[in-house]
Amino acid sequence: METLTLKLVYLCACNLGMLALGYRLICLDKKWLGWTMAIFAILLVYGLFQGEHPIFRMLSLVVTAFTAMKTMVTMKSYEGKIFPLSFAQWTAFTIGWAGMRAQPFETLGSPPLPGAWHKIKSGLASVAAGFLLILIAQQVATYEFKGNAQFFAVSVTLLVAFSLILHFGLLRMSEGWWRMLGARTYTLFKAPLKSRSLNEFWSQRWNLAFIEMTSVLIFRPLNKSGKKTAALMLAFVFSGFLHELAISVPVSGGYGLPLLYFIIQGMAIRLEQTVWVRKTGLLESKLLSRLWILGWLTVPLPLLFHARFVNEIIWPLAGL
Repeated sequence: METLTLKLVYLCACNLGMLALGYRLICLDKKWLGWTMAIFAILLVYGLFQGEHPIFRMLSLVVTAFTAMKTMVTMKSYEGKIFPLSFAQWTAFTIGWAGMRAQPFETLGSPPLPGAWHKIKSGLASVAAGFLLILIAQQVATYEFKGNAQFFAVSVTLLVAFSLILHFGLLRMSEGWWRMLGARTYTLFKAPLKSRSLNEFWSQRWNLAFIEMTSVLIFRPLNKSGKKTAALMLAFVFSGFLHELAISVPVSGGYGLPLLYFIIQGMAIRLEQTVWVRKTGLLESKLLSRLWILGWLTVPLPLLFHARFVNEIIWPLAGL
């Protein structure tokens, strides 16, 4: 335990160092140094947490990758402009907010913004619902099922539970908290069930932090050159690699499966944009469009959350 504690101290020191150096690099607009810093920090943390429980490996890599990507996205977003955030605002944005756009924190310290308490209460309700689902999953895990039915039922319940706690709970509460302090934060998971197409789901509603990151770093630069299909696919490939880092690397297995999941999503969106699909009227029907989206998202989902990740991280996180 003492060794793990020391490693966690090193992890904090590494990320605080990136925070300070990242702020300086943004002001100087030194992109190549930013990418060098990002790659070095991720490799350092990967080596540091080798041999630790997969949960600690996952959390350390996710935290470090997020800190690194915030530097790169911010540098690109303010390219050719004076960076207006103070170091305190930059620190609050980097440590306390999951979104990738630093602009909302330009107003940090201003009067409270509307809707803050509503978002906090909504987040608390989602957290409570998530923990209730974990209790249900724990009870289901005590019964015997034929074949893989129990594993499937418990795993799906836990994935929904953790999504409620993190995506619709803690992140929503964080949004409300920062709005109370004047930052123009916004909903990162924007009613995904209302999506009428896969493109809408992945570009406007699910995980705006990843959308912002891939859009700024990959999609927009390539799309401007007229390479729309390449921009779309490379954005999903980039997202796939980051999910490999968070899902496959911590458990040392399942390599390539999360990447394949995101490649499938990119190909499905491209298919969705073809004249053939548009002529069918598929996306104009509320029921059929929802089935279309649900099918593409859920059928290949075992590629993203593969069995090794579920066994070594999802179940243990729930005390199973």
